[in-house]
Amino acid sequence: MKEIKTQPTVFIIYGATGDLCWRKLAPALYNLFLDDWMPEKFSIIGTGRTPLSNEEFRIKLMEGINKFSRSGKVIETQWNLFASHVFYSAGDSYKPEGYIEICSMVQAFEKEWNEKPYVIHYLAVAPSLFPVIAKNIAANKLNENEGHCRIVIEKPFGHDLESAKALNKLLNENYREEQIYRIDHYLGKETVQNILAFRFANSILEPLWNRNYIEHIQISVTEKLGVEGRGGYYEGSGALRDMVQNHILQLLCLIAMEPPASFKASEIHSRKLDVLNAMRRFTSEELRSTVVRGQYGSGWIKGQEVPGYREEEGVATRSNTETFTAIKFFIDNWRWQGVPVYIRTGKRLTESSSLICIQFRDLPHFVFPQEAIDSWQQNRLIISIQPEMSIRLQLQGKRPGLDMLLNNMEMVFDYTTTYASYTPEAYETLLLDTMTGDQTLFMRGDQVEAAWDLLMPVVNLWTNKPSLNFPNYSAGSWGPELAEAMIAGDGFHWFSLPVNGKK
Repeated sequence: MKEIKTQPTVFIIYGATGDLCWRKLAPALYNLFLDDWMPEKFSIIGTGRTPLSNEEFRIKLMEGINKFSRSGKVIETQWNLFASHVFYSAGDSYKPEGYIEICSMVQAFEKEWNEKPYVIHYLAVAPSLFPVIAKNIAANKLNENEGHCRIVIEKPFGHDLESAKALNKLLNENYREEQIYRIDHYLGKETVQNILAFRFANSILEPLWNRNYIEHIQISVTEKLGVEGRGGYYEGSGALRDMVQNHILQLLCLIAMEPPASFKASEIHSRKLDVLNAMRRFTSEELRSTVVRGQYGSGWIKGQEVPGYREEEGVATRSNTETFTAIKFFIDNWRWQGVPVYIRTGKRLTESSSLICIQFRDLPHFVFPQEAIDSWQQNRLIISIQPEMSIRLQLQGKRPGLDMLLNNMEMVFDYTTTYASYTPEAYETLLLDTMTGDQTLFMRGDQVEAAWDLLMPVVNLWTNKPSLNFPNYSAGSWGPELAEAMIAGDGFHWFSLPVNGKK
């Protein structure tokens, strides 16, 4: 259990009147408080342009907690205790007055507690404000004590390689790398964290975890939903920037990384960086056969007709933004040489799920008669991140009866049935880590740049060469036909978890 009771903490949320704070940050901090993870001495300061009193801000946060917290609606006595730690200070991100006021509040808490607090600056704002706020925090001496100051940056971290490098440069001029927490909420999900435990705490897996036994790997992050009123944001992003550059490449790194020498954050980060550096770079010819993009048209979801992407609010009528992408990667190192890694992600697809499927090579020789293996299937390891949280190992076994008939069997680790206790939300894990100074589940600057460097040929191609066939898949389908053709051409097919995880 992490010991944080002796760490007084001031948590400053920039953009505190926005959706991220309302839906995610406030419920996460409240649940940490309920579960006795918050330090005895702590304060939460929200800041934004909207003028609010402390009480008005507390009411707004309570509404979000009541609606989105895993613990349900607040209990008055517990809420009153939590709310007594919550404050608000209105301010313009571009003007020094707001930062001066926050600095005074932090100094007041330090005097009251008679102890120097850890100060966490959480930038829950539009990416355009990241450099503005980061510079002003430093300019107004809110980062004076390096050992007690941390800054949390939400994704997207840059729009391309050049902008990511510029943001890293600005941050490194004002903060040490140990103070910078580049957050990706996917890494806080319980099943994602379990990839490290599953791989490196079990001796039976390591001998099989290589090109000799693994045939191919798939990572699918699919969504039924469209852009849901966020068309303006998504137009400047697209599936590649929104999902592949961060979430999916981070999952790939966890699956493919070498065993770390220790569980130190720097060691984990370095092994992830090794994977990104080893990934095969795209040539112009390979882009045609290994990268697919798509954009959804109108279709039917649960019996209701839904509009195409170009009919969504805030989207250009001839938009070139992709809502789907599928890519075949290769990792050119000793462990993974020749093993294809297929990824796909998209909106308005058949189902919402996040799956990693590792397919093992077939047997070199079949000893059973043909009639025994009519339903033969290669062994697979399936890690389901959402909506189901499970790890499944698919094997072959004998079906009950007098005949020797083989059938697919599953060994299942399921969070719901295995553990009676609650599963914390991703933001709870990550916010606690920012308070304890654990960067293991965050991204280092060189990792971010390496991910952008890998994808820039795709970004440049799609920017400079608009698609002539958008929209090219119907809402409610599994995406463009070319995505199916890409993986089928190698003799494989996209895997999806059966309904309720059962055949």
